Amino acid sequence: MTLLQVAFQGEPGAYSELAAFEHFREEINTLPCKTFEEVFTAAGDEQQANIVGLLPIENSLAGSIHRNYDLMLRHDLHIVSEYHLRVSHCLMALPGVKLADIQRVHSHPQALAQCEANLTEMGVEIVAEADTAGSARLLRERDDRQAAALASRRAADVYQLEVITEHMEDNPANYTRFLALAQQPLQVDDPEAGDYKTSIVFSLHNQPGVLFKSLSVFALRDIDLTKIESRPIPGQLWEYMFYVDFVGHAQALDPSRAISNLGEFAPFLRTLGSYPRHHLKTLYK
Repeated sequence: MTLLQVAFQGEPGAYSELAAFEHFREEINTLPCKTFEEVFTAAGDEQQANIVGLLPIENSLAGSIHRNYDLMLRHDLHIVSEYHLRVSHCLMALPGVKLADIQRVHSHPQALAQCEANLTEMGVEIVAEADTAGSARLLRERDDRQAAALASRRAADVYQLEVITEHMEDNPANYTRFLALAQQPLQVDDPEAGDYKTSIVFSLHNQPGVLFKSLSVFALRDIDLTKIESRPIPGQLWEYMFYVDFVGHAQALDPSRAISNLGEFAPFLRTLGSYPRHHLKTLYK
């Protein structure tokens, strides 16, 4: 049996890898990639049909990851699922190191910012690194017993570090939404049944009221929009692509009519995928 391979951006132990194991909940092989572009390339490799890419698209505190919106437009992949990962930063160090021994804390700038109040209270020097898992790896490689890293609990396991303090983040409502992308769209037996979300992208002519008109095709059919994002079109000054997520499957009756209606006046329209919605049972612990 060929295992599913999940490509992600980052090093082993990264939050993206943690999301892959939590989301698929089955035996998988993970494929670390240096950049988001490499994840899209791996997932689009026609010689490797068993690879999917798992990419962060937005964080509840930091907002959207615009690079991945742009890359979705450049690659012919389909969204097949979504997952919301609870991001919990752990303070970790070499075995035997105590909290009082720590003088420096290494991590990605975003993680450091999300733990700013707790780090200030500790009175330590903060050191920015390329990513969270990489900071854990560097700690192990340098054998630095006066330093700690902020990363996931999985990173502590991968690099054999001890977690000194959990939940270092100042705001516990910290979630990252991930999208799984594959070469083929998700096939369903009945698009009217089940709880689905659809993502589309479209452009509009710069005319008065055209954005209102585009959104009204959903409002008139009581279709719930869950996200709207605009991105500039390269080479076209002050022209934009609009990314919209809505509740429902693109092949269901009302959504399909809304998309068809939108296509009557949108010069560009593409359905990025219809996929099961992921619901959070609890906000945070």
